[in-house]
This record gives sequence, structure tokens and C-alpha cells, in this order.
Amino acid sequence: MMQSGVRPPHSKEICELLIFVGFTPNRIAVPDARHPSVISLCETNCSEPCSILMVADGVMAMNRVQYQKGMSLNVFVQRFGTEEAREAALMRQRGGLGFACVRCGHDSVKRFHRECVRYHEWTDCGRQTSVRAGTLFAYSHLPLTKWFLAIYLLVQSKANVAALDLTRHLHVCYRTACRLKHKLLKAMEKAEEGRRLYGFIQLDDAYLGGALTGGKAGRGSENKIPFVIAVSTTEDNRPMQMVASRVPGFTSEAIRSWAQIRLTPESDVCNDGLACFSVLSDLGHAYTAHIAKRRESSRCPGMPWVNTVLGNIKRSIDSSYHSFRFAKYSQRYLSEAMWRFNRRFNLATLVPQLIADAIKCSTWTAKRLRNPAFAF
Repeated sequence: MMQSGVRPPHSKEICELLIFVGFTPNRIAVPDARHPSVISLCETNCSEPCSILMVADGVMAMNRVQYQKGMSLNVFVQRFGTEEAREAALMRQRGGLGFACVRCGHDSVKRFHRECVRYHEWTDCGRQTSVRAGTLFAYSHLPLTKWFLAIYLLVQSKANVAALDLTRHLHVCYRTACRLKHKLLKAMEKAEEGRRLYGFIQLDDAYLGGALTGGKAGRGSENKIPFVIAVSTTEDNRPMQMVASRVPGFTSEAIRSWAQIRLTPESDVCNDGLACFSVLSDLGHAYTAHIAKRRESSRCPGMPWVNTVLGNIKRSIDSSYHSFRFAKYSQRYLSEAMWRFNRRFNLATLVPQLIADAIKCSTWTAKRLRNPAFAF
């Protein structure tokens, strides 16, 4: 046991381990008898206390991104608690230009409500509009209260939120909750469709779905949807952005088309050596294949982050949804994972960001949402 008031000897190995795992100052120290040098490191090298999580075989720094405060429910109610505040938020996202008629140019309007929607009617020409017009919120009879609360629940919860959860939180029927959720997923998909990765990229192939009863097993299952997942990292191997896209199959032509859309030229790509990925070298990418045995591919030493992110995506989908039509809606759920991962560094701004993406997104009716042509 360490005596009180006695500073333990400094350990160079502990310092190197803390630097390796990304140790940063300004956290609260957690003493441990097995590693007394950690307290010495905190007392000598930090102007503020440090926070270190002790594990059985070493020291692990607390992840700042994971332990963010985000936007609390109290802050959400203060910012968007009234209908006027919610309409003002929509107006700000639309540029705050006011309501000048595009036909007559006048800005004299009168306001009235119809089915929970506030309309603006120009007194000169009689034309009517609302802040929802031309956005994802158009043609919806739901008040903005339910829309904004659904946005808050989707982006601030640690796990995915199923439509059944929205049914209970918003006090709406299941069909309404499902339609609302899929509209927001389309806004996320629209925001992520132009994302391209650059720099050092870890790439892997995967499937969504499982074998059906009485159907084929393995990769030939009718219920398994192939998709490609890629994670860009910094030079010191820290994850930055992610792309998960559905592909027709793991063929050279499919990977070529995917890479031209999702990867910037001359990116450094690392993968597990699947034959179709070799086409990336023809596109000018530095190509590195880490060949691993079948059962060890998930522990490939050169691809830690893509396997971690892939596992998190599958775990969140399996734990939140009883089932959904993988062949029809898989890209929407992958886009949700992309949207949340690529904006994880500032959780407090996720609600305004999704509101902005919903305004930029075109109107989606129930018929378009169910149409297979617009499913992915």
C-alpha cells in the first residue's frame, strides 16, 4: 500500500502507455495500487487533475467524444419549447429572409392557423405559404412539437431509436411514427450522399441481414444485403469519418463505381485482401492488403477502426430493431449510422444540424417513401 503524502516513483513505461492511448490532461486521477506511478504522472506533468480509467492489464484514457454532455432535455425545452421558438428556428435555417412574395414582391402578410400549421397570406395577392413549404416538414399534419422532439430523440440517444419508441414518446400511431422516422432518415441520407473520404482509409466488406427460415445460408442468403464500409483515419491512426454504402455485389465493377463516388484520388486504402478490392490500384489509390484467416479477419492488425465501427453498427441495429426490410431500407439505416458518426465530435449541435438538413431535403410523401425506386 502507498503511504499518505509520499510520492511514488515515476514510471517511464506508464508514461509511454498513456501517450500511446491518447492521454490528455485536465481530468481527475483514479489511484490504483498496481500502478502508483499514474498518480506521480498526474502530479508532475499536469496543471489540472487528470481522469484515467484503470483496467486489469493497463491504463486507458477516458474517451472525450463518448462522454460528452450533449444537449440536455432542459436545454432543448428552453430553446425549442414554444411554437414561436420552433418557427423562428426554421426561419433562421432558411436564411431569415422574411416572407416577401415571389410573385408581387410585397411583404405585408396576415397569419392564421390550419391543422396545427401557421400560414402566412399576403394581403396584396392572396398567396399563402408557411415556413414548412418546400422542406421535409411540408404536407405534414403533425405540429412542430412532435417533429422537434423526434429529432431530439433520434440524435441525442446513445442507441438507435425504433419507430415503436417514437410511438410512445410522441403519442402517435405506429404508422405515423414510422413515416416520421423514415423522413428523417432520408434527410440524413441526403446530407451524406456526397461525402468522400480522403487520406488513410480502412476498407471492409460486410452484409446486413440473416438467413431466412428454409432459405439459403451464408453469403448466398436472399435476406443478406452486401455493403462496403470505409473509415478514414489520421496519420496516427485516429478515426475521423465513415462511409457505409450498399453495393450490388462484391465485384470489381461495383467497387470501381463505389470508389469513384466515395474516395478522393490517391487515397491510401487498407483492406483485408478481398479480390474485388484490387481494382482500387487501377484507380490510382495506394493499395495495401492484410491477408488474414477467415476466423481472424475481424482482428486484422491494420484495420482496427473499420472493424470496430462495423461491429457498433450491427450491434446497434440488432439491439434496436426487431426486423426491417433489408432489401428495401438498408441504405437508410446505414446513412443514419454515417450521419451520427461523422458528427459525433459535438453532440450539442446535432439537433440544429438535423433541422437544417430537414429543411434542405425535398418533400417526401408516404408514397415516395414506400416506392422501391427511392428506397436507396
